[in-house]
Amino acid sequence: ISELWECRACMSRINPNAGVKAAEIFYPLEFMDCKGIMELTHIEIKQDMPGFNGFLGAWLCRGPVTLLVDVGPANTAGRLVETLDSMGIDRVDFILITHIHIDHAGAVSDLAEHYPMARVIAHEKGIKFLRDPTKLWAGSLKVLGATAEAYGPPKPVKEEKLIPHTQGNIPGLTIIETPGHAAHHLSFTYQDHLFSGEAGGNYFRVGDNEYLRPATPPRFFLEVFLRSVDRLLGLKNQTICYAHFGMAPDSHRLLKRFREQLIRWKKIISEQIRANNERLVDRCMAALLEQDPELVAFEQMDPDVQNREKIFLTNSINGFIEFLREGADGG
Repeated sequence: ISELWECRACMSRINPNAGVKAAEIFYPLEFMDCKGIMELTHIEIKQDMPGFNGFLGAWLCRGPVTLLVDVGPANTAGRLVETLDSMGIDRVDFILITHIHIDHAGAVSDLAEHYPMARVIAHEKGIKFLRDPTKLWAGSLKVLGATAEAYGPPKPVKEEKLIPHTQGNIPGLTIIETPGHAAHHLSFTYQDHLFSGEAGGNYFRVGDNEYLRPATPPRFFLEVFLRSVDRLLGLKNQTICYAHFGMAPDSHRLLKRFREQLIRWKKIISEQIRANNERLVDRCMAALLEQDPELVAFEQMDPDVQNREKIFLTNSINGFIEFLREGADGG
């Protein structure tokens, strides 16, 4: 990562790490540039579905360039635009997409239209699905059903707005390929922050406790996912910013726990498969909730949040079951 930036406002060379100060416990984190302050802000994107608030968000980085990491579903694009407008954001230079699933990239078209200067950086393999989201929408309906309907169908993104990740050259930004949750998954590092999407799982604070859950929908390949986690562990220890949801210091601590959790899930689900096929997903869920210490905080969640988590636990369990039954890993 470059240690010096060129300020967009005056083209002078600046040190991005000068004048670091934390305004609150974790965020917004502020860095001085030659014209003032660069801020990192986590924007919650509220949903209408019960249990889905505190679940989806976008990360706004303001400084020499203005970056927006993930933008949420199509049906709540207007809410994100309204929030950005209320913050006085009149320019977004780049929209960074960790992966093209509709809860992360569904609102891209609307955001790119609202900010005509913005360009969208996404995995080169995902670009065609943003340009024409027909197949993406059909697949989302098949996997997520009513949840996909609530998220809404994504609109096509104009060709001239799209930049393949292999051509995304922004000073200070590192793009890391992290397949596992999706084949087209990317993570980003910027100003000592790791934007991991779902490559490090889903992370929530429940009261004073941490809750960590894999996101492993079909088709899932364990070794591919583990290699991506190792790739992130090979980076320096830094603040980790999750797509679902919020941030935490010490990326290495949480990534190591997540890696152990993936291996633990393989063991627990394998045991259930060997037992019998009757009510397999339900039995796997019960076993995981009983045996995985990372899921202990599930019992402290509100009933609506528990119902949301059961949807995604089911998807993740199905990914493991399919992978284990096939008995082969992808490369």
